[in-house]
Amino acid sequence: MADAPEESAEITENASALNINFGTLSTKRAEAMHKSGRTANRIGIPVVLDPVGVGATAFRRETASSLLREIHFAAIKGNASEIRSLAGISAECSGADASDADSADTVHSANAAKLLAQKTGAVVILTGETDLVTDGSRMIRIRNGHPMMPRITGSGCMLSALTAAFLAVKREYPLTACVTAVCAMGLAGEIAAAKMAPADGNMTFRNMLIDAVFRMTEQQLEEGARYEAEC
Repeated sequence: MADAPEESAEITENASALNINFGTLSTKRAEAMHKSGRTANRIGIPVVLDPVGVGATAFRRETASSLLREIHFAAIKGNASEIRSLAGISAECSGADASDADSADTVHSANAAKLLAQKTGAVVILTGETDLVTDGSRMIRIRNGHPMMPRITGSGCMLSALTAAFLAVKREYPLTACVTAVCAMGLAGEIAAAKMAPADGNMTFRNMLIDAVFRMTEQQLEEGARYEAEC
């Protein structure tokens, strides 16, 4: 959570993974991201990039390009428009969770994710109604999740944080770590939705989602994960 350039590198020295999130980007935060990223690469901890709304402004695009030139990322997570923007494929973007009108199921978006993975050496997580995870050669399709998830603010940011945590534990198997994180988050959404009463709204869902992540067991994840490898 350190975003001051005066301390971000020092905080990163004591971390097991680094999650760089564009949510509320500023010049100072961009400077801190670069310092933390360089430190993370130097000490050998995995770095996750969540380029929220990267196609929305020139500042976000320029910051992302600079980070991708300078820092090696273990994983990059984004929706279809964000991934296409980073891959250099024309895409419209209006900000966080912007739009899945071009779904993760489309060949166009899947190809963009694969291209981005090949360009950067990162595992790319493409979120949508169905999530895709690729290392540039292998592609995993994940069918966990619930329609309530995009109806709360921050579910995507929760996923990038969870991905960083899984990579910290399984850094030598980045594709497996990313697939497991996406399955866990989607399954938590299913569990949370199943517990909602008719009068409950998205705040209740958000709290139940966090609880479901916190209380998830290995057995629950093994039994509930729904994924398949594409040929």
